[in-house]
Amino acid sequence: MLYSTTSAAEKRSAFRADLASGRLLRYPGAFNPLSARLIQRAGFEGVYVSGAVLAADLGLPDIGLTTLTEVAGRSQQIARMTDLPALVDADTGFGEPMNVARTVQALEDAGVAGLHLEDQVNPKRCGHLDGKEVVDRDTAVRRISAAVTARRDPNFVIAARTDARGVLGMTEAVERARAYQDAGADLIFPEAMAGASEFERIRSAVDVPILANMTEFGKSELLSTSTLESLGVNLVIYPVTLLRLAMRAAEDGLTTIADQGGQAELLDRMQHRRELYDLVDYAGYGTFDSSVHDFRV
Repeated sequence: MLYSTTSAAEKRSAFRADLASGRLLRYPGAFNPLSARLIQRAGFEGVYVSGAVLAADLGLPDIGLTTLTEVAGRSQQIARMTDLPALVDADTGFGEPMNVARTVQALEDAGVAGLHLEDQVNPKRCGHLDGKEVVDRDTAVRRISAAVTARRDPNFVIAARTDARGVLGMTEAVERARAYQDAGADLIFPEAMAGASEFERIRSAVDVPILANMTEFGKSELLSTSTLESLGVNLVIYPVTLLRLAMRAAEDGLTTIADQGGQAELLDRMQHRRELYDLVDYAGYGTFDSSVHDFRV
C-alpha cells in the first residue's frame, strides 16, 4: 500500500546525516502528494514543499495569504507519500515568535524533516520580485530563536532564509547569515543570489550547510549541480519546476482538444493508465482490501 514506510524520526535523522555528508542534496518541489512519489522514484534525495506552489495551487499569489493550517495539511499529505525527507517553506512563521513556535510544532506533527523561515515583513512577496521588505535583524533573530526553542525533535532542521541581498545588499545578507547561524539555524538559505561569487561569500561566512534556490525566471543564475557542489552548496531546491512543466503540458493539451475536437493526438504525451495505477499501488490496495474484506462463509 502506498504510504511511507519510514518514520518521521528516521527521515529527520537521515536529513541531518545527508547535510553532514558533504554531497549535494537535490530537492525538487512537489506540487501535490503524487508528484512526491515521482521524485522518489527518480532517485532524488528529498522533497521540497514550496509556499509559492501551494499558494498557486489554491489560486493565490505568493504574498503570504496561505495559512499555517493549509501548509501543515498539504505538508502532511506529501510527507506520507514518500520515504524521503521533506523540507517545507514556512514563510515568515505565520506571525510573531510565539506563532513561529506553534508553526514549528505543527510541521513536526505533519511528519516533515525541516522548515525554513524568512526575514521578510508580512505580507511577504516572492523572493525574486522587486519591492519586498525585510524586518530588522533583531526581529529576524528572534524568529529563529523561537523556532529552535520550540522544536521537540532535535533532528528537526531549522533553516533560516534571508532576503536581505535584494533589499539591503550583499554585505547585510552575509551579516544576517552569521547572525542566524549564531541563533541556532542548522541551514542557511540566502535568497536571490545573483551568481556563483555570491554563494561563495555566504559559504565563507558560515560554518553550517547552505541552500541554493534554483528557481526559473528569477534573479539567480541557474547553476548546474556540479557548479553548486564545487561552491560548497549542500542542498539545492527546484521549487516550482514540476508545477511549471505540468501547467504548460495541461495548457497545451487543452489547446489541442479545443482545436482538434478531441484528445487522440495527445495520447503519446500522457502518463498511461497502467503507469498511474502502478504509481498509486492500485494492486496493493486491492490485495489489502481482499485480505480484510472479501471472505467466504
